[in-house]
Amino acid sequence: MSEPPVRKRTRWWLATLLAAALVLSIGMLAFWGDLVSTALDPKVPFQTYRPPPGPDYSTSESWYLRPKAGNDLEADVFFVAPTTYDGGRNWNARLNARKANRQFETVMAPNYVGPFVSVGRVFAPRYRQASLYSLTTLREDAREARQFAYGDVRDAFRWYIDQDNGGRPFIIVGVEQGGTLASRLLRDEVARDPVLQSRLVAAYLIDTVVPADAPPIAPCVQKGQAGCVAAWARVYEGDFDAAQRLLDRALVWNAQGELENLTPRPALCFNPLLGAVADQPAPARLHLGAANATGLEWGARPAFMARQVSARCERGVLVVSHPKSSSLKQRGDWADRRKAPGFNLFYADLEADAKQRLAGWLAR
Repeated sequence: MSEPPVRKRTRWWLATLLAAALVLSIGMLAFWGDLVSTALDPKVPFQTYRPPPGPDYSTSESWYLRPKAGNDLEADVFFVAPTTYDGGRNWNARLNARKANRQFETVMAPNYVGPFVSVGRVFAPRYRQASLYSLTTLREDAREARQFAYGDVRDAFRWYIDQDNGGRPFIIVGVEQGGTLASRLLRDEVARDPVLQSRLVAAYLIDTVVPADAPPIAPCVQKGQAGCVAAWARVYEGDFDAAQRLLDRALVWNAQGELENLTPRPALCFNPLLGAVADQPAPARLHLGAANATGLEWGARPAFMARQVSARCERGVLVVSHPKSSSLKQRGDWADRRKAPGFNLFYADLEADAKQRLAGWLAR
């Protein structure tokens, strides 16, 4: 007995709908990043944009972290935070953006400030950071948003030097966007002031592209060297296109204080496992320890995972082997996966390196 025509038509429509849904789903997955990025576009030219109110660095509300009285560490750490603000209505984040601030407190501070808390008193300013969207496009508006963010970081550093530093040695740390801003801070504020430059222990520009032919200060070429910059941008081994994409899209500051494309210039590559800008590969046995400190109570020391990665500099990029632990995998939504990860592959290595450079500075 043959199937009734109505049932055949129903099955045909169901099959057609399922096929259409499958095609739509595949299309959504293929262009999801573009859709999210478009949703985060402020859709207003920066020239007519009204930024949020600025910080007052004389108040504690304008600082993520500022030491309390009684801290007797020998040095200071000035920390420039990475991007935590996704975007949307604003090119630059409000200082009280709750989600962005919570991400700093629970993810960025434990993982990236943590290695330095036993080295120096930490000063981490809030600033009107350029949105994540501004880092995904090469539009002139995005460059202006990053220029604008630098103004806050510069003002915070000047306040810190004038009011809080008191002539102490200091370390500058910046991560991703914060590293780019810290790079200009080194060039414009530190390198041009011999007194400040003499007090700089080191600068760590984590996951940050810096031109090798014109670094803001001398690069760190050996362990224990003081007054130098350690900068690197990381990709995982086997991702052959990632390194080229990273360099092609990298923006660096020129002599006029403008952001320009790095290519075809070379990038600086510091290897945290070797403690130096060096060409030779570093095996995993030299790795002192990664850490996933996300969600830990502030000040709590995370467990270290040693010998997780090897690392080598290749064409100006730090090529790192895939870590063994599942806790060292990038997670989260589209936006989270484009921010600094919720773990630090070189937590113990950076802690030891900073202590050694401070000892070198004190000895000299």
